[in-house]
Amino acid sequence: MDVDSVKRYFKLDERNEIESVVNELPPRFLEPLVLSGLRVDLIEPGRVVCSMKIPPRLLNSHKSLHGGATATMVDLLGSAAIYSAGAPEVGVSVEINVTYLDAAYADEDIEIEARALRVGKAVAVVTVEFRRKKTGKVFAIGRHTKYLAITSKL
Repeated sequence: MDVDSVKRYFKLDERNEIESVVNELPPRFLEPLVLSGLRVDLIEPGRVVCSMKIPPRLLNSHKSLHGGATATMVDLLGSAAIYSAGAPEVGVSVEINVTYLDAAYADEDIEIEARALRVGKAVAVVTVEFRRKKTGKVFAIGRHTKYLAITSKL
């Protein structure tokens, strides 16, 4: 194992500059970073449809939409679908899965559709589909299971 290669990959040095920068970020900085520029096009019970032009800040080293940004949108937009289904809280993640079918690139117009498959008393399951607006071609599909906090009856 080459520790120096790993450090170079993460761009770490003895001063650990990444840690000092990250520690200064405000709480919940990730949501605005990923969702800035997102437009909500439709909200129905159990369904939320959004669109956006992929910004350069969400690209990976291959200049395509970063998988982590996609997974974050599965989490956040899936939670919105749970709220739209009438849940008072969205709970915590139990499982999240994303299948990447194709790459998407900067300035592409995309549509993201989140659907609640089930919102029960203790568990909610959503699916989130990412498509190119121009062709309708699906390039990623996510599924998210969340545990919903059970309200006390006391």
